[in-house]
Amino acid sequence: MSDASTSSPIAPVIDELWERRAELSPQDDEARHLVIGAVDLLDAGVARTARLVDGELEVDERARRAILLAFKLLGMARSQVGDFHHQDRVPLKNSFEGVRVVPGAIARWGSYLAPGVVLMPSFTNIGAYVDENTMVDTWATVGSCAQIGKNVHLSGGVGVGGVLEPPNAVPVVVEDDALVGSRAMLVEGARVGRGAVVGAGVILSASIPVIDVETGEELTRGRIPDWCVAVSGTRQREFPGGTFGLPCVLVIKRLEPGQRHDKAALNEVLREHGVNT
Repeated sequence: MSDASTSSPIAPVIDELWERRAELSPQDDEARHLVIGAVDLLDAGVARTARLVDGELEVDERARRAILLAFKLLGMARSQVGDFHHQDRVPLKNSFEGVRVVPGAIARWGSYLAPGVVLMPSFTNIGAYVDENTMVDTWATVGSCAQIGKNVHLSGGVGVGGVLEPPNAVPVVVEDDALVGSRAMLVEGARVGRGAVVGAGVILSASIPVIDVETGEELTRGRIPDWCVAVSGTRQREFPGGTFGLPCVLVIKRLEPGQRHDKAALNEVLREHGVNT
């Protein structure tokens, strides 16, 4: 992971505001204007909290600082959607060009949704980036700063963890063409490779080992390889108190690059939502 702040489209003045954040308040009109402009760049997809460059994750710490400053500089405001009343510092997103947003879906300002995205009743948090033709299915959560690629299917109840603090925490990344099964949890810097199929109920964090069942080799921690099928599992470990099964992720099948798993065919039906992109 590297810091992309030096090439960030967000102005360096955000770093200056961050250094004196303790003295800022919602009464600081100039600072608030600058921070709103920075988060607007995230909302439009011009800036990103993180991106993959040649396979390596570059995190824009300046973008993350802008989000944290927004929580400090924006005052509490009341809003209403139908019979639902809200009070928050961060407003809801109001730009959805080419996006299908089903009633019950919530996306906060500062998140980016590319054309072709489908939001079923779900939650997308500030700083998240959801790329083209991705399905965020019912009750799925896309956490703060999470990076979701193109043609991804986040199945019902998937939890993609958010990360704003601590400052050096790594966002969750789901790469293009991946399918994540129902109720899977991807947190704390987890990364799902391109074209991977993640089984229902898998829990993946930066500390969870990923093991190839054919060889028994531990491939990595926290990262599911490209073009494979992965499911949850356990492995036995000896402790003074006995033998216990610790969670892991098992790679049970390798796919040819570009090969779609049978379940992925559902995406084609679900994406026929009638939005011209």
